[in-house]
Amino acid sequence: MPTVNVATEPASQVVYKSHAIAMHGEPKYGGDFTHFDYVNPDAPKGGTLRLSVTGTSFDTFNGWNAKGNAAPGSTSETLLIASEDEAFTKYGLLAESMEWPEDRSWIIFHLRPEARWHDGMPVTVEDVIFSLDILREQGRPLYRFYYQSVEKAEKVGEQSVKFTFSGEENRELPLIVGELPILPKHYWEGKDFSETTLTPPLGSGPYKVGGFEPGRFVILERVEDYWGEKIPVRLGRNNYDRIRYDYYRDRTIARQAVKAGQVDFFSENSAKEWATAYNIPSVRNGLLHTKKTINESSGGMQAFYMNSRREQFKDPRVRQALAHAFDFQWTNKTVYYGQYEQPYSFFAPTELAATGLPKDEELEILERYRGRVPEEVFTTPYIPPKTDGSGWPRENLMRAFELFAEAGWIVRDLKLVNEKTNEQFGFEFLYVQQAQERVLLPFFHNLERLGIRVRPRLVDTSQYINRVRARDFDMMIFNNAQSLSPGNEQRDGWGSEAADQPSSRNIAGIKDPVVDELIELVISAPDRESLVQRTRALDRVLLWGHYVVPQLIAPFDRIIYWDKFGRPDIIPLRGPNYFNWWIDEEKARSLPERRRNLGDKTDEVAAN
Repeated sequence: MPTVNVATEPASQVVYKSHAIAMHGEPKYGGDFTHFDYVNPDAPKGGTLRLSVTGTSFDTFNGWNAKGNAAPGSTSETLLIASEDEAFTKYGLLAESMEWPEDRSWIIFHLRPEARWHDGMPVTVEDVIFSLDILREQGRPLYRFYYQSVEKAEKVGEQSVKFTFSGEENRELPLIVGELPILPKHYWEGKDFSETTLTPPLGSGPYKVGGFEPGRFVILERVEDYWGEKIPVRLGRNNYDRIRYDYYRDRTIARQAVKAGQVDFFSENSAKEWATAYNIPSVRNGLLHTKKTINESSGGMQAFYMNSRREQFKDPRVRQALAHAFDFQWTNKTVYYGQYEQPYSFFAPTELAATGLPKDEELEILERYRGRVPEEVFTTPYIPPKTDGSGWPRENLMRAFELFAEAGWIVRDLKLVNEKTNEQFGFEFLYVQQAQERVLLPFFHNLERLGIRVRPRLVDTSQYINRVRARDFDMMIFNNAQSLSPGNEQRDGWGSEAADQPSSRNIAGIKDPVVDELIELVISAPDRESLVQRTRALDRVLLWGHYVVPQLIAPFDRIIYWDKFGRPDIIPLRGPNYFNWWIDEEKARSLPERRRNLGDKTDEVAAN
């Protein structure tokens, strides 16, 4: 990596200047790279990519604030962009190069002079500073947590902006500042950024809104004179002339649209549908491809999240008891067609997951909190409740009764009640997809065996979004997906300050000073090995807090797409990305005739 000594820095301080910055180690691609390995730099442009969106509609194109249900819109770019075949390395997008000191206490971005908004105006340093200010003041809570350690942003040259950071060393800050969406100051001045809008905002990226109808569709059109078409991080990508997003009320209808040839690419999230819904001629004859691909880009646990802000969920013994009512082994065999694994970590299945007993740096860290965290953190590997898969989890339910009794809940007249108030234990389960009932109803049945009163509440997308933002729920399904390089976003996911912030990812409402301190240790990790150890410590404490009922993990993607695409030979670490694909003109032209030649009406029926 090129280095330069800056006179204003202490003599011992080395300042790096480069086209890229890695969280740990060196960037894979040197300063003379022309394109990423996982793209085809000669990919042809043209055609239309048709995608589906599930939900009733959209009511805004402003996806940066916490209001409304945003539609795909004009692309506002960032200073840096991540490569898809490295854990966490950023390369210049709006920024041509950057420089930073060894302690990463600041970073200077040098903007590309050719970068332009769609109206032809240049992207300026003033736009960058304006974006930081307005997103922290009026944007989604994530931006406040993400960038709270940015002390100031200032212009230090005609095309150069400097971010200075406060607090302890935070190696990730230079990279995540590079993720800041850059918005046009001249466009937003005089407009209310905090409100919803159906006027597509001005952007700088490869696409802009070409047409839309609320409740039906949004069409993005490729910007013909896009300024970044030939820069290395964009070459070979964004190859479609148009991208059309059609709205479907639920995934069942969207799935039928895929089989009817009205949607080109689809990610299947239902094990049952994956196993049963695609035995049709177009699949059997190779016209509609169904692929299961390993995704090594992230970890996470899909779970039933309990709202610990609610009185009935404040006791961790209650939360632990409820986990014993979910029979994963039976559900996986009967409902999931054996396609999932049982969750054991918030960072599974990556190296960041806490497994076995703590040791080395992880143990040293946790020892500081002995007496403030459950003793099981030191003595017992976290393993979610298991059953024999018979559908009658008797031993698990007996253990649940024991835990409830310890927390002051006993059975009277076949009801689980508070031994002091005689009030029955009960809660509402909020969900948005009717298909989820196949998993939820057996869970509810086991809860009823415990004497618990469950109130299922199916709502539409708008109600769901508003209620989650308002924290107006008892229990819900959520997946707090994790990256391979966790950092500042952990504040938004688990931090005390985020617990009462609308739209934060702290769904469970966790307010634990130990968790807060562990998050800061993760953020300040000096190297990869230390990051792994510190993340495992955080994971272990979260697990033994029993904030969720573990549901499933799926270390793979299920993708379905019509035989009309060209694809690069290399699939990157983050899995297939259709923005690296292109329309194969010959395949696309012949596809309708190939479908007609099948001589089977299944696909035509699906279209009706």
